[in-house]
Amino acid sequence: MMYNIDANRADLQRRAEALMTGSLNRYQMTVKIARRAKQFRFEDFNNPDASVVKPIVRAIVEMSDELAQPELLHEELP
Repeated sequence: MMYNIDANRADLQRRAEALMTGSLNRYQMTVKIARRAKQFRFEDFNNPDASVVKPIVRAIVEMSDELAQPELLHEELP
């Protein structure tokens, strides 16, 4: 899946804050972001040419897009 990633600091901060304010529990959202980033890191480890975007940035962007566009939702991680 390709994402339009504008990884400048202000955009990334805005996206992260939107995730946190959209969540009932900031800790649980932080854990979900970390799990998604860890998943991306392992995917990228197996295929080093897969992405040049850091896994944490990719996780924040993907999850904020899912928040804005619910049709993109993946299965929730436990």
